Amino acid sequence: MDKEKFDEEFKKLWEESPLSHSDSEKEASWEQFHAKTFSEKKRKFKPWHLYAAASVLLFALIGTGIYFNQNSAVENIVLAENVIENTTSAIKYVVLPDSSKVELGPNSKISFGNNFALNRKIEIDGEAYFNVKKDKQHPFQVFCDETTTTVLGTSFTVKESENKQVTVELFEGSVQMNVKGQNQKWILKPGEKFTYGNQTASVSEFSRFIDFDNEKLSVISHYIEENYGYKVNIPKENLDQKITIRINKREDLKTIVQLLSEMYNLNFEINEDLKQITFQ
Repeated sequence: MDKEKFDEEFKKLWEESPLSHSDSEKEASWEQFHAKTFSEKKRKFKPWHLYAAASVLLFALIGTGIYFNQNSAVENIVLAENVIENTTSAIKYVVLPDSSKVELGPNSKISFGNNFALNRKIEIDGEAYFNVKKDKQHPFQVFCDETTTTVLGTSFTVKESENKQVTVELFEGSVQMNVKGQNQKWILKPGEKFTYGNQTASVSEFSRFIDFDNEKLSVISHYIEENYGYKVNIPKENLDQKITIRINKREDLKTIVQLLSEMYNLNFEINEDLKQITFQ
């Protein structure tokens, strides 16, 4: 082609309006380019090619990162490597690999991966109370049915009913709630309850304390037996003594026992094998 004809063709191409392509055409073009460019048979890339490719990939990941964060699905995470099941009618106490504590309710089970200390994700069927060890570098997530509880604080309960309704009650700290397939998130404060069922979510208040107003010590001992599964032995001369106290419904048992011990100047012994507390 002589120079005059070449200049004429070049001018024609320069002044020509670009064609508009549909998204599907653009995607097909990208796939074709990607297949050719990244083929194993091609020669090695020069450094600037690698940087350009990395920039495109980084942009793509940034664009989808929010989706991955907000829609973490249980089926994409290996959680079944360790399964702990409570087949009894009493609460089962579990210490997780990261030192977090779980009070597993009757006929309930939890499962988690072997690398739990680094990937703190746990699935629950039934009911459990969690007292989570703080670790800002490794978020603690609980999966129950379609809900995800991301722990930003310390203690809460998760319960799934027979009709698949999930209830999360927060006692201390804070948690974030997500529902699979929904972008909305709910941040709970202590004393708030999240309920999800029939594709409907709601947040309401609940009482996280129990008050004993001028009650006998025998009433407190009965409360401990009913809620913690420990038989309490109190000297006869103290049984009718009155007490006014407010207790967090998920208070650590030893804290309650120590408090009673100090208030009434009593010593105590906890027998873990017999599940028995003796004051004297």
